[in-house]
Amino acid sequence: MIENLVLGASAFGNPMVWLALLFGTVFGYLIGAVPGLGPTLGIALLIPFTYGMDPIVSIVGLVALYAAAEYGGAISAILINSPGTAAAVATSWDGYALTKQGRAGEALSISILSSGAGILVASTLLVMTAVPLSEFALLIGPGEYFALALLGLSLVAGLAGSSLLKGTLAMGIGLIFATVGLDVQTGVPRFTAGYFELFEGVPLVPVLLGLYALSEVLVMIEDGASAKIKGARIGGLMSLPIQTMMSARGAVLRSSFLGYVIGVIPGAGPAIASFVSYSVSRRFSKTPELFGKGSPEGIASSEAANNAAVAGAIAPLLALGIPGSATAAVLIGAFMVQGVTPGPLLFTNRPEIPYTLFVSLWIGVPVMVLIGLSGARIWARVADIPRPAIAAIVTSICFVGAYASETTLFPVFVMTAFGVLGFLLRKMQVPLAPIILGLVLGEMMETNFRRALITARGDIAIFYTSPMTMILLVTAVLVLVLPAVSSIRSRADKDRSRPPEQ
Repeated sequence: MIENLVLGASAFGNPMVWLALLFGTVFGYLIGAVPGLGPTLGIALLIPFTYGMDPIVSIVGLVALYAAAEYGGAISAILINSPGTAAAVATSWDGYALTKQGRAGEALSISILSSGAGILVASTLLVMTAVPLSEFALLIGPGEYFALALLGLSLVAGLAGSSLLKGTLAMGIGLIFATVGLDVQTGVPRFTAGYFELFEGVPLVPVLLGLYALSEVLVMIEDGASAKIKGARIGGLMSLPIQTMMSARGAVLRSSFLGYVIGVIPGAGPAIASFVSYSVSRRFSKTPELFGKGSPEGIASSEAANNAAVAGAIAPLLALGIPGSATAAVLIGAFMVQGVTPGPLLFTNRPEIPYTLFVSLWIGVPVMVLIGLSGARIWARVADIPRPAIAAIVTSICFVGAYASETTLFPVFVMTAFGVLGFLLRKMQVPLAPIILGLVLGEMMETNFRRALITARGDIAIFYTSPMTMILLVTAVLVLVLPAVSSIRSRADKDRSRPPEQ
């Protein structure tokens, strides 16, 4: 392995590899920061420009774009509460709260340092476990996928704040919208109201833009121009939240590991990794009450996980030719364009490609962090823009992003509808995160539940005969039950400590 890593490092003697790394990082920041675009679209846009390039140069550039775009989504999420990617939704909960407190620079610095740490840890795990973990991912069947989705939904208790009822209501809304589209087994349209645009389901990008960004614009309009966001202050490169990062190091390491493992599972992706890691960190935190109100630990957990999932998604792609995420699936096309076939033989026939990619992830960490921190001062000034101007800019981004997602007006209508829905739910203090979680995991849960029953010919024993499935299901139950038990005990203790009435 050492020899192959040296071989990969030697590729950086070519200036074009460095140029590809730098260009991919900068372009990835821009793509990720614009809501509605994201790494999948960014890679798809650049693939035609890689024709005739050296395979190593093109693959290094595209993977750098992938990693940087996952962080880039945090920029707009923190500054204007408009997540550039689905994985940055959890980042917005605490990041935007810090921006409103005049600490946008701190939030940006925490997010970029956590992202770098996540990639560093995950890329090391990738080098050590790429082939074994990829083979393990192949063992996951539909029963295990169903249990994993159920576990993700059970975490709604941690995302719902103080009201489990409102969180469950929001999750139900997300699950209802997840049923829209063609039936996965019969192909019959469900709840599409005759719109063929809904045959593939409710588009996620317009939903994200509507629920989070457009609803925020409506809140700004309601508050009026007099309500201002505190100006963001950030020092130079040496003014870093070192003490804050040290206090969150446990959450960063834990989230990096979780993000990598979840990223290896095909279909899971950075968004699920971000949600799960955020919830886990909240449960282990000494100050869980700060989550959602500007917790640096919450930002660190989300960003470390979604960037670690990038390396995780690459593991099954390289070792078995199976993408771990939608973006990794597009990367397979980039490999094919270069005449490279991902799979077990890649490590023996073309070792310079996977090992150069491993080294590029390591080298790319300081590059990404330096570029991110250098631009933080500029990005933080977004918070100094007057509220009416921010509302106009965010609205423009919403409409352009929604239209660009499918180049039709239908996503714009969807975004507008969800913007109004998000505004009304905010007025009722119903959390929005469980809606996204239900929408993302609903299809995965339904598809694999039915697929498991078909595989087992209707025998439900498939859900309790597999040890992995049982572990996931038991964990899901515990995640729901333990907080309720803890709450009941807490109330009982308060009742016992209350002095008797005279």
